[in-house]
Amino acid sequence: MDMFEKQFEELKKKEAPLAARMRPTTLGEFVGQEHLVGPGRVFRKAIESGQLPSMVLWGPPGSGKTTLAFIIANTTASHFSSVSAVTAGVADLRRIIAEAKERRKLYQQKTILFIDEIHRFNKSQQDAVLPFVEDGTITLIGATTENPSFEVISPLLSRARVFTLKPLTEEEIGAIIRGALQDKERGLGNISVEIEDDALKQLITVSNSDARIALNALELAAMTTLPDKDGKRHISLPIIEDALQHRALFYDRAGEQHYDLISALHKSLRDSNPDATLYWLARMLEAGEDPLYIARRLVRAATEDIGMADPQALVVAMAAQQAIHFIGIPEGNLALAEAAVYLATAPKSNALYIAYSRLQGEVKNGKNEPVPLHLRNAVTRLMKDIGYGKDYKYAHDFPGHVVEQQDLPDSLKGRRFYFPGELGYERQVAERLKTWRTIKKTSGENRQKTG
Repeated sequence: MDMFEKQFEELKKKEAPLAARMRPTTLGEFVGQEHLVGPGRVFRKAIESGQLPSMVLWGPPGSGKTTLAFIIANTTASHFSSVSAVTAGVADLRRIIAEAKERRKLYQQKTILFIDEIHRFNKSQQDAVLPFVEDGTITLIGATTENPSFEVISPLLSRARVFTLKPLTEEEIGAIIRGALQDKERGLGNISVEIEDDALKQLITVSNSDARIALNALELAAMTTLPDKDGKRHISLPIIEDALQHRALFYDRAGEQHYDLISALHKSLRDSNPDATLYWLARMLEAGEDPLYIARRLVRAATEDIGMADPQALVVAMAAQQAIHFIGIPEGNLALAEAAVYLATAPKSNALYIAYSRLQGEVKNGKNEPVPLHLRNAVTRLMKDIGYGKDYKYAHDFPGHVVEQQDLPDSLKGRRFYFPGELGYERQVAERLKTWRTIKKTSGENRQKTG
């Protein structure tokens, strides 16, 4: 590196955002993830010994995945090559692998390949590195915010250890912010910044466990605040709110967050908790989820968890779906909110869901019996001669419009699949069926006596 290149690198570091300047370079500086980097942990021992397996670092944004990769780069004797899956292609991977082979041959030096956002690589791109991970040409470190089970191909995943990073706690975010305020070499220690307690609390809360968001918002607030007569920059709550503008919501409509949040919404609804139901609904809608996807899940909940306890639940859910089509969003968000609260506060019953599950098993595993002759329509003379419709009893010709006759195949005669619950409208259904069974039993006994 010549003098000009060195000056350029120094200038680039100096002008880098605060989050980049404050990136830890050693495990001693690293904050959080004690379950991985705490004393005596296997992950820490692997870094310190240089005996690293191929791995995937999985965690939310700002939790330290890239930082850990660069700490490994600073502590290992291996050559460190870094690429971003956003910009790199198969040609870049082949070049790095070719250089790794040459380096191993000439200097017996290992190569660590760090792929940031590895979930953005398609199957062919992941396939390109697979053989060289397997034969040890490279040690792979992948970083991802998405569940590796869904985003990383199975052969590659089976050859790597998955280490899960947790969201940083509020205490850890606070420690990172205070460190940046005090650091005179890389942080804001030289410009005398003071942040009020309520402003610090808001910054920690709204950063949403992302250290990068917290540090960059802090820097913007500090740089746009004029010093007082003593040279101090006082950061108040309004300044922090202005710097942040709005909360950065971590959400991927195609990733695990999508499934986690809809699961939380559905289960809160099932638990008859309207407050939690509305919270998860708002989380999804404000993050940009497709409202029709949510509407479909509400329809599912109306049939699976409420069913006949309140048949109106399905009507309300479908009305919300139609409202979304009719007025769109954001106005339609309230229609979804109304439907979600209606479902959360409706009486619950999974009797219909259980009944259909029983029938699914019966249909798949039971006999494929023909429809009893008396239930068939005799639309031709031949059918009538064979016995189609013979002895069929028309329910409206009997008292109460109820009649006893066999409506199931012979092997299922007398079987019951649907057992109504005791809540809401389903209680009426249960009583009605009980009355009908009594009428049918009585009429059957009378027919036996007269027969």
